[in-house]
Order: sequence, then C-alpha cells, then structure tokens
Amino acid sequence: MYRQVAQAWRKIYRENLEILRLRVEKWRKEKAIVRVDKPTRIDRARRLGYKAKKGYIVVRVRLSRKGKRVKRPRSGRRPKHMGVVKIKPHVNYKETAMNRVREKYPNMKVLNAYYLYKDGKHIWYEVILKDKNIKD
Repeated sequence: MYRQVAQAWRKIYRENLEILRLRVEKWRKEKAIVRVDKPTRIDRARRLGYKAKKGYIVVRVRLSRKGKRVKRPRSGRRPKHMGVVKIKPHVNYKETAMNRVREKYPNMKVLNAYYLYKDGKHIWYEVILKDKNIKD
C-alpha cells in the first residue's frame, strides 16, 4: 500500500500539482516549527521509524533558503542580531531542521527527518520525534 502512496507523492512533486501549492500557502502563514497530527508523507515517515502510537509525534519545520555564507553587516549591532550566528556552511538543511526541533522539544528524541517542499524563499522538513520516557 505504501508503494502507491510513494508513487502518488512522486507524481505530485513532478507535476507540482495544485493540491501541494495550496497546502504550502497555508504553511507559509504558520510559525516556523509546528506540531502536526499525522505525517504529510506517511510512507516516508514509516520508513524512517514513525509509528502511530503514543509517544511519537511529527513536527513540520520551515527554514530560510538564504545562502549559507552570509556576509557580516558593517554597521554596529550585537552578534545575536547580525543574522550570521548559527548559519554554518558545513551543516545541511535537514540537520539544521533537526537541531532546531531538538532545542524546542528537549524531552523528545529526534529519530529522523524528511523533505517536504521548497520554494524560492523557504524549505520545509518534517521531523519525527519519540518520547524518551515511554517504552515501546
């Protein structure tokens, strides 16, 4: 069954269907890190360790697609507000998404993440988390 789901997603990505574009319009208006009820791509989530049981959650993360090598502003301001801190050229988008979710949900263990969509300004990933205290 999941093979058909995967094929359907490939078709959606290839043809850039209206369904996906309408979803992305909603995602742009949401916050950067949003907990979702169920995975958008169930086939990919299952392959990476998601189970539909207590203790597993999925979080959608939106990242900026601006370049990894950011020039430091010349005018004086504190380092936190320069927009260059935490942007490293050797860390890819998926890792960055997982790190941001790890900070937001410290009691959860990050299992994995998978790609959802990208446009000219943002890139979206879904991160799978498991509660550390709940045993399987």
